[in-house]
Amino acid sequence: MLNYIFDENKNKQVNSFLIMSARNILIRLPNWLGDMVMATSFVQAVKNYYPNAEIDLIAKQGLEYLLDYFPQHNKRIVFSKNEFEGLKGARTFGKGIRKERKYDLFFCLPDSLSAATMGAAINAKKSVGFKKNVRFLLLTNIYKKQKKLHRVEEYIDLLAQFVKEKLPVPDVYLQPKENIWLDALVVNINSEASSRRLPKEKAISIINTIRKNLHHKVILIGSPSEALFVTEVFDLLDSKDNVINLAGKTTLPELVNVFTSCKAVLSTDSGPAHLSNALNKNTLALFGAGNEFNTAPYNKDFCRVIRLGKLACEPCVNNICELYGIPECLLQLEENRIVEELQKMLS
Repeated sequence: MLNYIFDENKNKQVNSFLIMSARNILIRLPNWLGDMVMATSFVQAVKNYYPNAEIDLIAKQGLEYLLDYFPQHNKRIVFSKNEFEGLKGARTFGKGIRKERKYDLFFCLPDSLSAATMGAAINAKKSVGFKKNVRFLLLTNIYKKQKKLHRVEEYIDLLAQFVKEKLPVPDVYLQPKENIWLDALVVNINSEASSRRLPKEKAISIINTIRKNLHHKVILIGSPSEALFVTEVFDLLDSKDNVINLAGKTTLPELVNVFTSCKAVLSTDSGPAHLSNALNKNTLALFGAGNEFNTAPYNKDFCRVIRLGKLACEPCVNNICELYGIPECLLQLEENRIVEELQKMLS
């Protein structure tokens, strides 16, 4: 719950001024797939609060295709980290934006120094972001992240603190396009962090158990960098009948099409879990490291979470399992429990 104490009359004056004056708004979206999906709620909240404003969005190159499914917006600006490296590159990129358009508001969702540097170079009338390190020198309005909020609510809280008003949390939602329906289950065994990625033996065991108990086609997915790992798992399955390996073979729009066509998704704590959940697909998320109360797929009607919950170290937020090497919290998950949850979803 996002609660604030403020002077009501003063707040109304401030809000009235902000609503009337903010005509051009720029939002710097997060750099990771899952966080960017969760930011759809923030974009919609800004649209709701500033109904007469034109809203432009900055997306990292490679994720800009996701904007086709975002809440309606005016202009999209693609930022290439390879072309504009480091703080100097972020500053140069921001200056280029400033030459094209003057903005009343700049919302900076990433809490990095480079994102704030970009915001300072854009030179909007008000630049808003989270408090971290020396970002107070670069942004006009900085705010603390409240504790024990989901990532989606953290983003909404940033706007709420700025306008000094309680705000509802819009749905995390991507607008799907019409697709054929497949009697298929999509399985994602990957994650950027090894502590969130299914170990090879565990992935093989889970998929084998699924194949023995469910009749649905199984579609394995993964990015090009994950394709080798997924292929190793695929090659060691007891049976490859009715199993399709699409790892490294889909673009982001094609991956969206796969999700919109399937019946359910089994995924680790990773970007694809958020993507499928925002497309209103039943998503079963397997949590190892990571805090599900902060980063689980947000739409509870379309999400179930499985966590072992038996180890003293759970939940940790380490990207590498420092205690066991291979994440025991994932290794000890019961395959039958996973299948039971999938059967509920698929029915």
